[in-house]
Amino acid sequence: MSQIVIKPVITEKMTAVSEDMNRFGFIVKYDANKIQIKEEIEKLYDVKVDKIWTMRYAGKSKSRFTRTGLITGKTKAFKKAIVSLEEGSTIDLYSNI
Repeated sequence: MSQIVIKPVITEKMTAVSEDMNRFGFIVKYDANKIQIKEEIEKLYDVKVDKIWTMRYAGKSKSRFTRTGLITGKTKAFKKAIVSLEEGSTIDLYSNI
């Protein structure tokens, strides 16, 4: 089975949400569904998942002016999953840092 969870989202806002509501954010594969995400999170972190919310972000167009002219490009599209854990379960994302 391929890896579905790419990396956790560690931002100031997500840290505040995880401390208050026991929710954690992850960047996941773009074609992954909620069932696959739930199984992977439960297997990786040994927790029980209560709910999952997913969001798909489109890539943004970027441009910049350089000496040689205008350079345009696009960032990658990605999918984010917010995982709510059952009472008593928690994930320590900072132990490997």
